[in-house]
Amino acid sequence: MEVHRSLDAARAACASRRASGTLGLVPTMGALHEGHLTLVRRAREENDAVAVTVFVNPLQFGPHEDYERYPRDEAGDAALLEGAGADLVLFLPADEMYPPGHVTRLDQGALCTELEGAARPGHFAGVLTVVCKLFNICTPTRAYFGHKDFQQTVVVRRMVEDLDMPVEVVVCPTRRDPDGLAMSSRNAYLSPAERAEGLALVTALGEAQRLFAAGERSRAALEAAMQRILLDRLRRPADYAAVVSPDDFSRPELAHPGDVAVVAAPVGPTRLLDNHALGAKLGPFSPGP
Repeated sequence: MEVHRSLDAARAACASRRASGTLGLVPTMGALHEGHLTLVRRAREENDAVAVTVFVNPLQFGPHEDYERYPRDEAGDAALLEGAGADLVLFLPADEMYPPGHVTRLDQGALCTELEGAARPGHFAGVLTVVCKLFNICTPTRAYFGHKDFQQTVVVRRMVEDLDMPVEVVVCPTRRDPDGLAMSSRNAYLSPAERAEGLALVTALGEAQRLFAAGERSRAALEAAMQRILLDRLRRPADYAAVVSPDDFSRPELAHPGDVAVVAAPVGPTRLLDNHALGAKLGPFSPGP
């Protein structure tokens, strides 16, 4: 496994791999867990070579968010990636990604102001800008993202389509811990009691799926059921609990299979988000009594 720490080296290494076959890219911010490694293994199955970027992107953090304390573990990440079959690990320096004078940002208007965009103004401009840069640096055949960050996958796919980027975006299912909590690097912030509190999100999604499977189609009723659970089980109000179209985040009067239930809430010192496509299986996770 090759490890590179500059943009020039990363670009050259990726170009070399692309010259002889397909390249799968897994963009990450490090602090890797099994969810990330699942993406790497999927990329390994579908490509001749796999590159993983590790870059904590300052553009997608708000002024009072956790950029400085975001978990970082380069040695641990490298060991996990070697075990998962990565060929290239690219630790990209912030001063090269955003040198003095860098001002360009990508924006998608209303798509970037719904849900997470409303809760975190400017977040998706940062996401789109860095993903565009990573695609330009690495020129991957395919890029792999997890469905846990549902809204991110939608805006990235839209960017690729709108800008005619020659990359296939592959979205992989959310990986969950045995208790149901969606895997996230930020879960490391949670105490055992806070982690138990955070399970309210998956319980709310499970209730929405249960009602949908029983024939409930009213978006308002599904949202109200999720809100009741979150209000009862969380110490602080949820940021949102909504049922949205997977294409543009609009909120249909009647839900259809494939519409997505999305939830986000502050829990302990961090903020958790989760989602579930209605009509799909959520596994063994269901509402408590």
